[in-house]
Amino acid sequence: MTNKSIDYTATTRRIRVTVRPDYLDEQSAPNDSHFVWAYHVTIENLGSETVQLLSRHWRITDARGELHEVRGAGVIGEQPVLEPGDRYEYTSGTPLATPSGIMSGTYHMENERGEAFDIDIPAFSLDSPYQPVRLH
Repeated sequence: MTNKSIDYTATTRRIRVTVRPDYLDEQSAPNDSHFVWAYHVTIENLGSETVQLLSRHWRITDARGELHEVRGAGVIGEQPVLEPGDRYEYTSGTPLATPSGIMSGTYHMENERGEAFDIDIPAFSLDSPYQPVRLH
């Protein structure tokens, strides 16, 4: 089973973050309440100053409303520097015990003058094809 991918985008201080989640049927085991997603992130520096991604803070909420927070240095072991016009892309993943959930977060950045700031990671939906469709 596959589901249609949707891009989610947020721009903070001329840094655009786009996330595309994909349900991984081959790594999931719905009968064991194990659902896995990959998410592809693109970070684009649309501004005029060089910035560095220092750390991340994720908030992952499953369909039962249980919140799991993840904090750490960089992303996938890297702390990328983005000059004006640069883009950085990576793919990571997350498991859930429910067939749907939501993720959001922030990246902690620093510019070349040493000014630290956070940029938003857009909230994005994790929906497996095993999630019943509900019309509101």
